[in-house]
Amino acid sequence: MRRVLLLGASGSIGSQTLDVLKADPKSFLLTGFSVGLHIEKIPSILASFPFVNHICVEREEDVATLKISYPAIHFYFGDEGLKELIEEVDCDMVVNALVGFAGLVPSITALNHDKILCLANKESLVVGGSFINRILKQGHGKLYPIDSEHVALAKLLSRVNRDDVDKLVITASGGSFRNLSRSELSNVTPAMALKHPTWKMGGKITIDSATMMNKGFEVIEAKWLYDFPLQRTEILMHDESHVHSLLLMKDGSYYADISEPDMHTPIKWALYESNVEFNVFHEKDLAAFGPYHFHKFDPARYPAVGLALKAYQEGGLKTTILNAANEVAVYAFLKGEIPFLSIEHEVQYALDHLPNNYTPSLHDVLSMDALTRIAVQRHIESKGK
Repeated sequence: MRRVLLLGASGSIGSQTLDVLKADPKSFLLTGFSVGLHIEKIPSILASFPFVNHICVEREEDVATLKISYPAIHFYFGDEGLKELIEEVDCDMVVNALVGFAGLVPSITALNHDKILCLANKESLVVGGSFINRILKQGHGKLYPIDSEHVALAKLLSRVNRDDVDKLVITASGGSFRNLSRSELSNVTPAMALKHPTWKMGGKITIDSATMMNKGFEVIEAKWLYDFPLQRTEILMHDESHVHSLLLMKDGSYYADISEPDMHTPIKWALYESNVEFNVFHEKDLAAFGPYHFHKFDPARYPAVGLALKAYQEGGLKTTILNAANEVAVYAFLKGEIPFLSIEHEVQYALDHLPNNYTPSLHDVLSMDALTRIAVQRHIESKGK
């Protein structure tokens, strides 16, 4: 039985992870979790997982109240609490379903403590891929991605000779505004952006899907995970989100991984360490999926992808700047402070104006993240005056 610590239990990936754990209690035991600000989720989670004895929340002031209701549980708070949770909880596996840069240090901490890391937090690899790969190469921990595209690639690559592969092909739905022109994007609203055509996701990732910054992130993640050159990784537009990734072989044939757009599938793959022997939920007849539609990726339509790939190629702190600026801009859009197209403009501003360091330490990354957030927020506020 695997003892599991779940970071981000209150989010979309976290709640679906709980579904998988609940469906197979003989294989998994949840021993701890974090919920950030969403302390209202705690009672229902504990009702399903009574052996939890460690919980992390965002605010220190919530801990005193929670201790009265749950005296047998050890509570932690804040970013430091997440680290302590990983260090102190008796677990084999850490599921990192946190959103944003906040997931980086927990990922590094989990691997340094030789945990199996099931990673849904894209930013850990986008910003800290070099740190994570160094830890893995030193023999600490294991990493399994929780992402439909990267799980698809892992499954496909395990079934072929790597030398026979010409390109990795990552599919993209195009997000909420895929049928709109660039000019039509000027007046879109957060409510419109949050209506994804095929996936049910949290707010941040849904906006990243609409700008396709998430696809730039996924290409970077694939580089860290599978070490294919960027020029041998392509993006293919696919309306239905059933074909998650493909391999283009040197003989011109394709291998594809096909399933419904359901995050339970990659979550299962990671939790079972790629050895899923049964379907926890349901299966579908391929004929029921209907026709598929594919289109060429247009980089001019989605400039955020180019910003992401250029940041990776420049190296150093550029992906830290990229990610921090994107996080600030996305949340500013969700709050109605900037228009949709300004998200990529704010990212471009940060990449142009903040200094790089080509050999950064983790401390440098943390410092630049904070500096970028301040700079972008000030830039947004200056334009509002």
